[in-house]
Amino acid sequence: MRVPVLAYHSNNISGNDYACNDHIALAEDLRLIHRNGLRIVPLARVVDVLLGDVPDSTVENAVALSFDDGSWFDWHDMAHPACGPQRGFAGILRDFSTETGTDVHATSFVIVSPDARAILDQTCLIGRGWWSDDWWIDAQREGLIAIESHSWDHNHHTLPSTVQREQRKGTFRTIDSHADADAEIRQASDWLDTALAPHRTSLFAYPYGESNAYLVEDYLPHHATEHRLRAAFDTAPRPVESTNDRWLLPRHVCGQHWKDPAELERLLAGAMA
Repeated sequence: MRVPVLAYHSNNISGNDYACNDHIALAEDLRLIHRNGLRIVPLARVVDVLLGDVPDSTVENAVALSFDDGSWFDWHDMAHPACGPQRGFAGILRDFSTETGTDVHATSFVIVSPDARAILDQTCLIGRGWWSDDWWIDAQREGLIAIESHSWDHNHHTLPSTVQREQRKGTFRTIDSHADADAEIRQASDWLDTALAPHRTSLFAYPYGESNAYLVEDYLPHHATEHRLRAAFDTAPRPVESTNDRWLLPRHVCGQHWKDPAELERLLAGAMA
């Protein structure tokens, strides 16, 4: 198994061309993936193969898609205050599916805490309530975008306080105790499982793409009955392979690991080699 997992951020809009707008990039990338004869499969299926629950053939010649942070730009068509109308990620996926007649699926890793998102809406967007969770259950029911965990509060540097015990913010590497991990990871699973029942969260993406030895080697593998996750993803630029540690699965990030369609095409070719 060699499956590239591509990550996009719907809040990444600073213009209206590929290099500075993840919405434009996603729309172009979907067509590039299709032209190259690759399928798009759910991220959960990649984990199923990794864990031996389904055969490798179910992800042969496939790519998986993920989105980070879970704002309205994942779901709604929005009027950006500087860059004008933007097709939401969900609409881009639907357009592609209609255009090509193929199945498409993505996983949105969401920041779970309502209080944290309300503040992030002020500090990272423009304070119009664009980071609420009112679309998550609709997304889960439709089946186009799965909702999974990006932690409780991202230990985000713009928050006045986070659950990290010493307030060492702006990194996830400081989540290195059972209490902090439970607050960031198990608490997020609990909230999502209640809000999106009967769906059960099972995948996690490390904020900032950052992990540490405690999370990878102790908390996640040894406390699975508490957090109930099956796998976790960082942002190492490699395809997911059968030999990977389930708590340290890689993803390629748009704008960081590729910046134009030609770079993505080379990345995909290398991943499939």
